[in-house]
Amino acid sequence: MFLDVLVFAAHPDDAELSMGGTIAKMCGGGLKVGVIDLTKGELGTRGSAETRKSEAQNAAEILKLTIRENLGFKDGSVKPIDEYKKIVISKIRKYQPKIIFAPYFNDRHPDHIGASQLVKEAMFFSGLQKISTEDNGKKQSAYRPQKLFYYMQTYEFKPSFVVDISSTFETKMEAVWAYNTQFHNAESREPETFISTPNFIKFIESRAQSFGFKIGKDYGEPFFCEEEIEFDLLNMLKQGDKK
Repeated sequence: MFLDVLVFAAHPDDAELSMGGTIAKMCGGGLKVGVIDLTKGELGTRGSAETRKSEAQNAAEILKLTIRENLGFKDGSVKPIDEYKKIVISKIRKYQPKIIFAPYFNDRHPDHIGASQLVKEAMFFSGLQKISTEDNGKKQSAYRPQKLFYYMQTYEFKPSFVVDISSTFETKMEAVWAYNTQFHNAESREPETFISTPNFIKFIESRAQSFGFKIGKDYGEPFFCEEEIEFDLLNMLKQGDKK
């Protein structure tokens, strides 16, 4: 099965927090979207790898993902090593997405930085025929997606573009709250973490409002691209004429 879009995340819940509204919008628009979590999040202070697995599946159903996989890389050790790179290359060649999303390359969590570099290298080397990979014993062909876009996590950047998620913001937050062990719960007796305080969810909401405001919408999600992006001026003007 080929996908239109493939999102890589270091941990279950990263994709939902960073671009859940965009994922929901793409899925709702008929695109085939997959999320591949690199680790099970087993080092997380709250919950467990088992609860995160169940939560990730619930979130996948809310977002209407075509596929969701977990590669089981070691949490806390996500780096662009050859073993991991070859596995990610195999997934890119298997699903042949037009676009890939990955964490921005500078962030608070070292795994997010490692995941960013890992995906960038894998995307490039996926296009080289002399790098051999297999899927279920069948040799794969070289393939390279058209674009790599980075999503925002803790640290901010000046975006290349912002996606209007006003129509899917509620779906995003429903998918975020699917990870109920990770976020604020007044009845929980687990230790408090950076993301379990009430202010963290307020931060996620206010950031979406802030970037939405910048594009004249209610809610938005920012993205960065290292390459130039074509801007279809005529299409924008035609869309404006219809309003």
